[in-house]
Amino acid sequence: MNANDETVRAILRDAGDTWAVVGLSRNTDRAAYGVARVLQEFGKRIVPVHPRAESVHGEPGYATLADIPFPVDVVDVFVNSVLAGAVADEAVAIGAKAVWLQLGVVDEQAYARTRAAGLSMVMDRCPAIEIPRLDAPRG
Repeated sequence: MNANDETVRAILRDAGDTWAVVGLSRNTDRAAYGVARVLQEFGKRIVPVHPRAESVHGEPGYATLADIPFPVDVVDVFVNSVLAGAVADEAVAIGAKAVWLQLGVVDEQAYARTRAAGLSMVMDRCPAIEIPRLDAPRG
């Protein structure tokens, strides 16, 4: 159970430009930091979500998804699989259009709940890897 390439492309191209990045902090050694920069370079507005609510890449941070005072299109999840389901449920609650679980983050039950709620979802993939593939021939 996972998204196909068409779902990946649809989220990156059509789901919207405001991406909440859960787990994003100022720690430059963490994958979230670099992936958030790639998303910005691709034209996405990133919204850091971390308990410390740090500003990252020039964007103000929020402690939780519920604290964000504007609509979020995609929730990109950089937490371990044990916590990912709760974040996916919060994404549904705030009205996001899609949830993206990063490489190594898998929660089949959260996937089923999120899809049943009408959201698109990707698990165990990285947008920084998928963005360069958008214009590659499909094979």
